[in-house]
Parts: sequence; structure tokens; C-alpha cells
Amino acid sequence: MANQLLKGKKGIIFGALNNMSIAWKVAERAHEEGAQLVLTNAPVAMRMGEINELAARVGQAPVIGADATNEQDLTRLIQESTAHFGGKIDFILHSIGMSPNVRKGRHYTEPNYEWYKQTLDISATSLHKVLGIAYRENAMNDWGSVVALTYIAAQRVFPDYNDMADAKALLESIARNFGYHYGVRNKVRINTISQSPTRTTAGSGVKGFDGFLGYADQMSPLGNADAGGCADYCIALFSDLTRFVTMQNLFHDGGFASMGVAPEVVKNFE
Repeated sequence: MANQLLKGKKGIIFGALNNMSIAWKVAERAHEEGAQLVLTNAPVAMRMGEINELAARVGQAPVIGADATNEQDLTRLIQESTAHFGGKIDFILHSIGMSPNVRKGRHYTEPNYEWYKQTLDISATSLHKVLGIAYRENAMNDWGSVVALTYIAAQRVFPDYNDMADAKALLESIARNFGYHYGVRNKVRINTISQSPTRTTAGSGVKGFDGFLGYADQMSPLGNADAGGCADYCIALFSDLTRFVTMQNLFHDGGFASMGVAPEVVKNFE
């Protein structure tokens, strides 16, 4: 049910590849709640995806291609977005993650270190660049909100998550540290959402994903949170209802993060 929680607000959504993407669901929900949007993704991802279909579904939102690791691209994105909106931005979703080492089957202990740097740049440092350019351009309204998507592998070991775990740990640190500086200057709040394993194009590429999906579902008292639920949580964080929530890593995982063991899982070993 739409309640116009984002009526009059303007935001940029990074990372909507197809209708399996959490970013896609967030864009749809933000539009339902009254927001105006700009959609963006890397040019190569835009060629692979269906972002123009999403743009038509969310009020003919402009699609502005940008490599999130490229400061010139990001500067152009921010400037063109504020020109389109006729003013500053109220919210940003960072839903970007990619590891060449994962894609090409390199073990965590023997990575290609050039690929490792790419993992960190694409999946984490890109958030710092987005925030830094928005900060420099004074592009966000006071009391704006930035959300980046993360995963509990930043705190715990999930061996097959590989170097993406390191990237997510860096991402969460950037959110905290930039959250201080942006909060002091503009009251902009920055949070990460640690989502349940979710069947997206990126998530499904992790080795053993299907087995872990079932394990996490059994371990979580409420079961796994789906992409639609994550979108709802993002909307809440973009809205004025969460004006004093910042610098937090917020678990949206059905209770998984608080569990030690679940009887449903123990039964598999009895």
C-alpha cells in the first residue's frame, strides 16, 4: 500500500539490472511513494539489462549511464540529475557489487590482485566517490538519506563469498565515516542494509548459493527477507520517519544475524 512517504522527494537509484534486482524493486516502490527518480548503471550493465523498461514503469525516469568508479562520470551524473530535478537530491541508493575473482573462480587465498582492487573499487570505493562528489557539488538536500546494500559476510566468514566480504566491510566503514562528515554539514544520513541472501543475478553467481539460501532461511526465525521487503526498508530509510537514523549497519535478515543455532538446522546432523 502506497502512503506517499516520498512525495516531493527526488532520488538516484544505482544498480537496477533487471526485475530480479533489489534496486529495481526499490525504484518501483519509490515511484509508488511519490518520488521522482533518475536511474543509473554502468554502460556495460545497461547493455545487458532492461533498465529502459524500468524507466518507463517509474514515470519515464531519465537513464544516465555512469561508471561508478569513474569520477568524471559520477560528476556528470550528479550535475545532470540536479539539472533534471531542478534542485537538489533527497536520496541515493547504492546497490553495486561485482568481483572478477568470484566470477572467474579464483580462490580467496590465491586471487588476482588486480581483480581484487577492481572488486574493492566497484563494490565499495564507488560509494566513497558518489558521496564525495555529491558533497563537493553540494548536491543533496539537508536531511537527505543514502542507503548502500551490504551482507553479513562483512562481519562473519562465508568462505565462498570470497573478496566480496572484504569489499562489504570497507563499504560499511565508508558509510560510517562519511556519515559523520555529511551529518555534521548537511544532516545527511548514511546507512547500510545487511540483507538476507537474495536470489538476484549477482547473488546467484556465488558458489553454493542455493544451499546457503535454504540454510539461512532455516536459521532465521522469520525466514529470509525477500527483495520486496528490502525495498520497503529502503523506502522507510529514505523517508522523514527515520530522520535520526545514521551511520548504522541495519540487519534486514529475518533475525539471522542474532542467531547462534536453530533446532531446524541441528536436526540435519542428528
